[in-house]
This record gives sequence, C-alpha cells and structure tokens, in this order.
Amino acid sequence: MIKLPNPEYGGTVAVETALRYRRSVRDYSKKPLGLNDLSQLLWAAQGITNRQGDRTAPSAGGFYPLELYVAVGEVDDLATGIYKYQPRGHRLREHATGDARARLAKHAWEQTWVKDAPAIVVITTVAERVTNEYGEGAVRYVYMEAGHAAQNIHLQAVALDLATVVVGALDELVVKRILSLEAKEIPQVLMPVGHPKRKRRRR
Repeated sequence: MIKLPNPEYGGTVAVETALRYRRSVRDYSKKPLGLNDLSQLLWAAQGITNRQGDRTAPSAGGFYPLELYVAVGEVDDLATGIYKYQPRGHRLREHATGDARARLAKHAWEQTWVKDAPAIVVITTVAERVTNEYGEGAVRYVYMEAGHAAQNIHLQAVALDLATVVVGALDELVVKRILSLEAKEIPQVLMPVGHPKRKRRRR
C-alpha cells in the first residue's frame, strides 16, 4: 500500500480561470509526472472531503459507483504498473505490474498518443451499486458521476499546469482484461495526463 502525499486545499488558480483554459490536449512532453501532482488529480476526482466520507464529485444516494486506476509509466517515486486508488486513506494499492500504456492506447482505437503520457487515469464503474437501489434507469446517474469526476480531473490539471483529455473510444472487453477488472466493473474513460509540449498561455 502506498500512502499518497496529502492533497492541497488552497490553490492559486481560480475556478473561473481553470474553466476558461480547460482544453483537450493530446501532446505531452517527456517530463515525468510528479507524485504530488498525481495525488492531487486523484483527490480531485474521488477524494474524501469530510468525516462523513463525502467526495469531491457528487454521487446519487452516496453509493459511489466509480473506481479509479492509474496506469503508471513515468511518475516520480512510483514504480511502473497499474494501481488502484483508495479514497479512504488517500492511498494507492498495486494492482498489476508492467507498463500498460501501449496496450491501452492500442485498444483505444489505436490513438497512439495515449501511451505518450506518463500516466493514464482510468475511470471504471460498478453500476449495480446504484441500480440495485434505484432501478435500471438509474444507470444514467452512473454516467453523470463519471463525467463529474472527469471534469474535476480536467480542471485540476489546468490548475497544476498539466494536460489531459477524456478518451471514451475504447474496446471495453480488452481494456477490462488489461486492467484485470471484476466481472461487474466496466471501464468508461481513459485520461492520459502529463506536461503539455506547448506551454498554456493565460491572459
């Protein structure tokens, strides 16, 4: 188990600024991702914000159907492999060894630039956590929640001068095997994250 650095709660970039400069970026430099930055991105997506266990993204009924994985290639102080984020305790658990970035890129409609990022955050869902309570129609709440988490990652990336993009085009069954997911767990989104090749201009 890897305890992540504590997240920062007071950044210097206003939310309005982050919204203004949020862009889908597909060109990443070769600079490794810092562990502090990865910690902040994961907290932004699904971090716990109070003693009651509420999280950074809203969840219908508080059933939290999302899971987060990170395919790590070049992150400071973190070995190559696949890790699962555990919001309680703000930790990473090693899930699999080896660099999965090229395989994920290949099965994301061969969007080869996906593998160029130092890390790929993967958002998966377990819909039954919500549909067992609210019925099958509530699956839309699950997709909404995945979107909330993805946007949080986007905005946090802007605040950290990082780049990312939401990739929804993927071979679900193959990605599921690459990540060794449980039967009811479905991969929804890949988000490669890294330093942009071109510096973002803010005016």
